[in-house]
Amino acid sequence: MVFTTSSLFLHTLAEVGITHVFVNWGSDHPGMLEELERQRATNGSHTLTIVTSPNEMVALSAAHGYARVTGEPAAVIVHVDVGTQALAGAVHNADKGKVPILIYAGSSPFTTEGELKGSRNEWIHWMQDVHDQPTIVRQYMRYTAQIASPANLPHIVRRALQIATSEPKGPVYLWGRREVMEQEIDQSFLERPITLTKWPSVEPTALPITAAQRIASSLLAAKAPLLITSHIGRNHAAFAELDALSRILALPVFLSCPSATNLPTSHPFLVGVSYLFAGTHTPLLQSADVVLVIDAEVAWIPMNKDKDGAHERPHEAAQVFVIDSGDPLKRGVGMYHDEADLLCQADAAVALAQIREAVGNQAAFELSERAERVRKMHDAWIAQLHAAESFPILPSSSGRSAPYTSPQILAALRAAIHASDVSCEGTLILNESISSYPLTWSHMQPEIPGEVMSSGGSSLGWALGAGVGAILGGRVDNKGKAGTGYELVASIVGDGTFLFCVPASAFWMARRYLTPFLTIVLNNGGWKSPKLSILGVHPHGYASSAIGDELTVGLGPDCPDYSQIAVAASGGWAWGRKISADFAVDGKNAEELLQETIAEAVRIVTEERRCAVVDCVLECI
Repeated sequence: MVFTTSSLFLHTLAEVGITHVFVNWGSDHPGMLEELERQRATNGSHTLTIVTSPNEMVALSAAHGYARVTGEPAAVIVHVDVGTQALAGAVHNADKGKVPILIYAGSSPFTTEGELKGSRNEWIHWMQDVHDQPTIVRQYMRYTAQIASPANLPHIVRRALQIATSEPKGPVYLWGRREVMEQEIDQSFLERPITLTKWPSVEPTALPITAAQRIASSLLAAKAPLLITSHIGRNHAAFAELDALSRILALPVFLSCPSATNLPTSHPFLVGVSYLFAGTHTPLLQSADVVLVIDAEVAWIPMNKDKDGAHERPHEAAQVFVIDSGDPLKRGVGMYHDEADLLCQADAAVALAQIREAVGNQAAFELSERAERVRKMHDAWIAQLHAAESFPILPSSSGRSAPYTSPQILAALRAAIHASDVSCEGTLILNESISSYPLTWSHMQPEIPGEVMSSGGSSLGWALGAGVGAILGGRVDNKGKAGTGYELVASIVGDGTFLFCVPASAFWMARRYLTPFLTIVLNNGGWKSPKLSILGVHPHGYASSAIGDELTVGLGPDCPDYSQIAVAASGGWAWGRKISADFAVDGKNAEELLQETIAEAVRIVTEERRCAVVDCVLECI
């Protein structure tokens, strides 16, 4: 029986706790494929769960979804430089989303005349030999390393995972030449203990005592404090600590560019959500005397102004405290600066607990008045959401139904989920709705940690692959009321995003691995975000009044039938339907058509365990 460095690599992954490997094979992987077949022939199964992906970006997005759900790293295997390039924007998302993923890519052989096993024997080996393969992704990785010998391979893998799972968490990249991975090794290499026992992640850090006391004292003395966060809820322990501190201090919380559920929507001191379009920040920012920023990507945009022309940023006299679990200086960003009085690196849950302890039972002023004032702001925000979800009582003057809006569609989805037998713990919403990002966060009204998540990055094409990975991860992590996995995963995307997600690959994977999820397509006929960017820079220019197709950001007039792409990619297994307010017939109005269609889609996913896609036509850009 022959064992190779490839055998040792796969064995090491299994020994250190990796369970799922998302793969796209190539000419650099004969040793791994041979080892997997040896395992199947000898033992009847593989030691790892191998998830084949026809597209590399989908593979990494699926690994991203898996890791976010389980809190444990996944692995991705791709093909040389071209496979590394094909990981595409998913690399950015894993980096910015701080997701621990181990990526491995082979590399072209370095011998040409058969000197070593695995030597060059295909024309592509010359085409795919580049000077510095890892530089393709190095600036996005926490660690890159070459596997040059089987002798220290277990050390390299463990170092990579130790770094990937320590703050700031993120992806790591390993690579190896084909001859090295084909090198034959003695079986004793596979019999040595390989564990992470002496390779722990770095323990969560705490605030310096003086910093905790300073922040607590300032919050106690504040007349108008404000807390801003983006992803504190990725740490589920921090979710509870934020809830507690906010209630103790009647501390309003505002979500800026969220990528995790940070507080229950019903929390009385949650005052809103924004992706920082001008005029959408909370007015509390401008009047705050103390601003506490914890685990935020961008807390405010200094140049933005509200409808009255006032800058949406803290007052010069305000105290600003910034806490980040991994990198408060954002070293991976070219230009970044917070006008802060204090910058601290500390785990959010630990830091909030320290601040809460420092606050103690002190009562520097009466909080009930502020609590009531903030509660009214929360209630007004919720009332605005409900108003936006309503349908007009009468049709428009043209006699036609008004186009569906994102709030109406999201409300119908929320209602269908609540009406089904799906538990809150068994529901996961993947938000990649882009120009509707804040609407999805607001109108889906999440209540528990992990109920809604986004990629954490800005590269489009994550949600469908993430749906596959999240369902696989949910089974491993015993999600849902029965502990057997999520009962419903729903991806909410724009029509442009749907195409970026490589749906042919994603829905093929969903069918292959029986990972049924619901997809809601908010179809506005193109890419709305570039149009919004135009209006932000040229509000009265030539392009300001042009329609999407004239601007070349439209996907019409003959748009794809997105739902049927899923049906075709899955060989007819997926269910899909396109709906528009204009389609209402047989005595149904637009509202009834929407509600019945989405309810049926939820039923197909939860009962029939098939993918469902609802293509919802909005007003065209």
